[in-house]
Amino acid sequence: MSRCRGCRSRALSRVLDLGCVPAQDFFPAATDPVVPEESSHPLAMDLCTACGLAQLAEDDTVTDEPRAVEPQALRRQAADAVSRVAAAHWLRGSTVREFGSPHGGSWLPLLAGRGFEEADVADVVLDCFGLMHEPDQQDAFDRRAAATAKGGVLLVQYHSLATIVGKKQWNCLRHGHYGYYSITAMLGLLERAGMSAVDAWEFDLYGGTVLVAATHGQTPPPTSVRRIVADEAGITQPAVLRTLQRAADDHCRALREWLERQADAGRRVYGYGAASRAVALFARAGIDSRLVAAVADASSSKQGRRMPGTDIPIIAPDDLVAADPDHVVLTLSDLFQEVSVAYPELTGRWVSDELFASGTPTDESLACSTTANIHS
Repeated sequence: MSRCRGCRSRALSRVLDLGCVPAQDFFPAATDPVVPEESSHPLAMDLCTACGLAQLAEDDTVTDEPRAVEPQALRRQAADAVSRVAAAHWLRGSTVREFGSPHGGSWLPLLAGRGFEEADVADVVLDCFGLMHEPDQQDAFDRRAAATAKGGVLLVQYHSLATIVGKKQWNCLRHGHYGYYSITAMLGLLERAGMSAVDAWEFDLYGGTVLVAATHGQTPPPTSVRRIVADEAGITQPAVLRTLQRAADDHCRALREWLERQADAGRRVYGYGAASRAVALFARAGIDSRLVAAVADASSSKQGRRMPGTDIPIIAPDDLVAADPDHVVLTLSDLFQEVSVAYPELTGRWVSDELFASGTPTDESLACSTTANIHS
């Protein structure tokens, strides 16, 4: 790729390079042999220094994404978001259109409950984590603007680039996810589509997400948007984003060292969540079934498959409980409340993958970070 996916500038700077890893949306059958070709797909992030859009550099994979089960945390946040938008008086008119995400989930039932009906050009247009899947970012914003009626509102929710950098979430970079948004890049994309941000809300989901409301025309950003701009000062500097490279190396090394220590001590480790972000982590850390016996996932479409690039099988959660592991590495910390209630047998055994982003934890630090304290 030689031009920005948003503004078309050639001012692209490489800020994160993970080398060649498996395609993160293709999970082979558990019985399929692991072949080198699985781990042959380049994965890198470029930053456009002209508009501030962080983006997937190139993608030679073919999308084959198994449908995920929508986490309870995402459903709760959706209800909260709709309530807050309504309280701010942005749910106007009577029609709605949603640009969906392959990760599942929909806000349409929440709007239907408020009397909205679906239409091609609508008073309220929804996009919750959908835009990132569009290779041509500016075209995607243009189409959403065209679907927004005059006087209507476009609601865009995205995982904040500031969160990704601040919390060292380097493995959010994945094939099929083409855009990683700062508020600066978001405002530019909206402006080129003839729209302006008129409100914004922040949520704890995935460590930090932002919901922006936009309308047609050009208006100065309100206080809620200016506050996020101020909080993200410097986030579009290449040197800031390049800290993700060190974070990736440290994370992979720390997880590998801890897993080796557990194996040497005869402790059995499993995983929970066959998430796309775990694919590059497992591949770059060189993890196999000797270190992680299996990964459980609630999605039946993933069960019976394996983590790409490795021989680690994907199993049903009930099989995880039956295995009675010593530790369970949770690849998505937002799932903790849900799984801790669903599987009380595993209390005290959960280990958040986030712990390894800052170095190899000790057994003492793990004891303070499992179960009820996993998010502290």
